[in-house]
Amino acid sequence: MSEKSVIVFLGPSLDLDSARSILPSADFRPPASRGDLEKAAAENPDIICLIDGVFFEQCSVGHREILAALKKGICVVGASSMGALRASETEIFGMVGIGKVFELYKNKIIESDDEVAVICDPFTNEAVSDALVNIRATLEKAESEKILTADESAALFQIAAEIYYPDRLYDFLIENASASGVLNPESLHSFEKWIRDGNAADIKKEDAIAALKFVSEKISESD
Repeated sequence: MSEKSVIVFLGPSLDLDSARSILPSADFRPPASRGDLEKAAAENPDIICLIDGVFFEQCSVGHREILAALKKGICVVGASSMGALRASETEIFGMVGIGKVFELYKNKIIESDDEVAVICDPFTNEAVSDALVNIRATLEKAESEKILTADESAALFQIAAEIYYPDRLYDFLIENASASGVLNPESLHSFEKWIRDGNAADIKKEDAIAALKFVSEKISESD
């Protein structure tokens, strides 16, 4: 049987080297904007995997182009960022959603594009801000590990949610929290040290990996 053709739209959610180690034969493309899935579908791939897409600076991926690809019999998989959002909206029509972010959207725990939006380096596509959905997961993790109380976690999330998405960084969050006085200095210092020790959650990355592994397994099953 011939090898399945796969097109993946990927940006800040996962670095390209890691992605290629999972799906070496895939055609990796930059974050999708309006019309990119339509163009991809015209190439008749077996699978389109939508992970990253543009949000505010350009027109985002349209539902109609996803539905058109599904109608052609193309398997469309979404996860992590724009892919998770669109999958939650079109799963009923056959798009496959993968991962925690998808489940958050599907279950209406989150609804806004703002939860997954980040600012990217225009040359590397690396994120230079922190996604609110990752901050949400980080605060839940900090609470579960007794670094923060439930009230402290909620207070920090409220501050993070009010920061304009390009400015969302843990350093800025901690700076704002310190200025507002909503946490005692000892708790804030413990949280800051915990973050600097590498404990921040990155569920967007985890979901991107899970989606690519799902596609890889799907390819293997058809061989």
